Amino acid sequence: MAEEMKAAHDLHMELLRCPQLFIDPSTSLPHLHLRLLVSSFLTCLIMAHSSDHRDSFKRRCKWVNGPLIVGAGPSGLAVGACLKEHGVPFVILERSNSIASLWRNRTYDRLKLHLPKQFCQLPKLPFPVDFPEYPTKDQFIDYLESYAARFELNPQFNETAQSAKFDDTCGMWRVRTAASCNAEVEYICQWLVVATGENAECVIPEMEGLKEFGGQVIHASDYRSGEAYRGKQVLVVGYGNSGMEVCVDLCHHNSFPVMVVRDSVHVLPREICKKSTFELAVLLMKWFPVKLVDRILLALSWMILGNMEEYGLKRPSLGPLELKHKQGKTPVLDLGALGKIKSGEIKVVPGIKRLLHGGVELVDGRVIDVDSVVLATGYYSNVPSWLQAIECLQDTDCFNKDGFPKQPFPNGWKGKTGLYAVGFTKRGLAGASHDAVKVAEDIGRVWREETKQAKHIIACHRRCISQI
Repeated sequence: MAEEMKAAHDLHMELLRCPQLFIDPSTSLPHLHLRLLVSSFLTCLIMAHSSDHRDSFKRRCKWVNGPLIVGAGPSGLAVGACLKEHGVPFVILERSNSIASLWRNRTYDRLKLHLPKQFCQLPKLPFPVDFPEYPTKDQFIDYLESYAARFELNPQFNETAQSAKFDDTCGMWRVRTAASCNAEVEYICQWLVVATGENAECVIPEMEGLKEFGGQVIHASDYRSGEAYRGKQVLVVGYGNSGMEVCVDLCHHNSFPVMVVRDSVHVLPREICKKSTFELAVLLMKWFPVKLVDRILLALSWMILGNMEEYGLKRPSLGPLELKHKQGKTPVLDLGALGKIKSGEIKVVPGIKRLLHGGVELVDGRVIDVDSVVLATGYYSNVPSWLQAIECLQDTDCFNKDGFPKQPFPNGWKGKTGLYAVGFTKRGLAGASHDAVKVAEDIGRVWREETKQAKHIIACHRRCISQI
């Protein structure tokens, strides 16, 4: 045992002298990661002599004493806060220069939380009591800033994950990043928590005639308000919550929105009898099956909103909750759009055939004039672009080719080989919070077991020394 301790100490000092591998000098040995550290170092030595891996030694390597969390949105912050409660150290990486960059930089000004605040709070910290039931965008950002400060979460900003691959040789994850200053870093960790979310990249559909159109075409992530569109006819492609709200905002700024609705859609009132529709649904599902709850919600919606098919909005064959559970499609909560559709302030048209110069040809043959186009076409996960190789996605049994967990909620948070997913449930902030708690509990359990084991080894070693 004394020889093992001396070898561990010598290896630790050697690693500290290695310019390519950064380790926190405060890290004590032996530790729960000693075996992994030794394996990693030996692997690096072997790789250094391989021409295929010489480029990896041009970048700085960092050992992460705990999990590496990729993403500093609500999901990443929630995991960090929960890990703090378990006493587990971690590192959070964020590609932008601030937390919650999607909410801060890629949302429209009038945005509010669509659900009551009690369903949107992150673990360990409720919203302030003076916040309204549906907090504004700025209030939610303030809440996230307070959350990060409360749990002393300090992400490393302007670092983008370029690749992540599990190394079978040393049994660890190797995550390569690029910083805004063009510096490259490779992080070595036992656990990798993917918290980049469902909305990492914008969906930009291919549209015939885009070059000939001549007007402005933007994604909804670049839309802030309708001020710049006063007096203009704006084509809004997309009929989800964002598309509906953009149309309402355009109406408030004296614009003329035309909304493209290609498929069926569920529109529900945000509140029923002064109670959140979502809260009512959660309450009913405690007593009745999903299909029956759907029938109740649709009956109440028809009483409040009326028949929407005559305005070009057909309902899907599946109910709103069943459709959400099976396909992840979120029903639209009406915030005034339906009334403006009925009054004619918002026009509803079928799909687009092609764009023309200053206009658009629809699938039904009509041609209408259009000044600008807003694409409220949603987002997609970017996980497959950096969680390296398709075989990696298959082997981990966690993510599919679309960048979402293979296992349905509530079991999609854990993969193999120390890989975790947070914020991919298609159940909003409540789903992300659920995942964060589960991930932290799982890592915390292993951390405590291995730390306890390491402390036992240290105690035995000290007894051996005293006897000598």
